[in-house]
Amino acid sequence: MVWDGCKKQDRKAQAALYHHFSSKMFAVCLRYAKDHLEAEDMLQTGFVKVYTKHHLYDGAGSLEGWIRRIMVNTAIEIYRKRKITYIDLQEEGGEVAQMVSTLPADQTAYKDLLQLVNQLPINYKTIFNLYAIEGFSHKEIAENLSITETNSKSQLSRARSWLKERLLKMDNIS
Repeated sequence: MVWDGCKKQDRKAQAALYHHFSSKMFAVCLRYAKDHLEAEDMLQTGFVKVYTKHHLYDGAGSLEGWIRRIMVNTAIEIYRKRKITYIDLQEEGGEVAQMVSTLPADQTAYKDLLQLVNQLPINYKTIFNLYAIEGFSHKEIAENLSITETNSKSQLSRARSWLKERLLKMDNIS
């Protein structure tokens, strides 16, 4: 088995594991990165962690899920290092808006939506991905990014508003 070889630091097994999972994990990294180059760096850093921290995988759950979690955590670490400044809407007296889509689910293609998400400003994109795609709670996001829960909620709200505005523009063009 390839994983057993990886645990023994077998380079061929590591290459096989990388080849098997790299495209899926690159897609994960790309959702958090500001560009392809940063996503490639995240992917490489993540796989180094997979190879060096193999002992932490206890076999519970899928190997792919474990590797994915490493990639997300690597993206969070890189994100923290960028030291993005957040604006807390509650501190400014603003309100957190809710986005309600009026577009039918099949009107906007999945690929187009992902392309829009990738165009989000990096702070919105990261929080949107952690909340909407990875399923993190606002409390978990706040802890991971060293921000307040309110800040996480406001950034998600802004991301949704940003996406809604662009979706409505796309709808008007069609």
